[in-house]
Amino acid sequence: MIFLVALVVDGALAGTVYALAALAFVIVYKASGVINFALGEWLMLGSRLVAAGVHALGLGLAGAVAVACGGTGSMAAAFSGLALRRMVGQPTIALIMVTLGLGALIRGATAVGLGGVAGGIPLPIPLDALVVHGVPLAAGKLVAALAAGLAIVAVSWFFRASRTGVALRAIADDQQTALAVGIDVDRHLALTWALMGAVGVVAGTLWTVVMGGGFGVALLGLKIFPIVILGGLDSIPGTVVAAILIGVLESLAAGYLDPVVGGGFSSVASYLVLLAVLFVRPYGLLGRPDPARV
Repeated sequence: MIFLVALVVDGALAGTVYALAALAFVIVYKASGVINFALGEWLMLGSRLVAAGVHALGLGLAGAVAVACGGTGSMAAAFSGLALRRMVGQPTIALIMVTLGLGALIRGATAVGLGGVAGGIPLPIPLDALVVHGVPLAAGKLVAALAAGLAIVAVSWFFRASRTGVALRAIADDQQTALAVGIDVDRHLALTWALMGAVGVVAGTLWTVVMGGGFGVALLGLKIFPIVILGGLDSIPGTVVAAILIGVLESLAAGYLDPVVGGGFSSVASYLVLLAVLFVRPYGLLGRPDPARV
């Protein structure tokens, strides 16, 4: 029983970090409708910039995260203004190819510019495991999950209560109407990408703390797509729920199924669940179906 509880708790902690990373995808899709296939590379870039700030520049963790958020957010906003702004009205496949090309560019540039910097990001706290009622809890995962939870609450509040968040929700509902009432759509879309960059820095840093750093952080993007589709591409609550469910599923599969069917099954379990759910709810758990007049 303790083994089962430990797996569930461990999966839920990992799922919270998944949720923050998935949030970086959802906030862009909600406002602009762009499917960001370079998400994993943005997460990797953010974590590598933080590692460079800690190891190469001698900044503390908080200072390195702040500098990385500013740098990554500025680059993401520039990408929105210089590239995506010129592709308004283009086919969806063209936007997808642009994000794929951007991902390749980020991978190459990061390998050249930051390849010699250590990828690990140490936490300035003791990392001794905690034992609660016989259930061991990894201190690093617990801290990462708490930080991710706070970041999710902050981003959710921003979208619900702030003036800019309300404008972004209006743009997500109807860009033409938002323009008609005086909302500067281009500026707000750039802000959306900048927010994605900042959230990606925090998510990539927390993932590095939990699972280790390096260029493998980019693979986290592959784990995010089943989550955002399962939760609903435009649903922040659905993304959070789906992320925690996927985290628990992967943990249980790793603990009970991998020893039986072979290592690695836990990595594809989320895709199998995604296929099953899409047969019943094609728009995800909490996503909104597109209304169509017939």
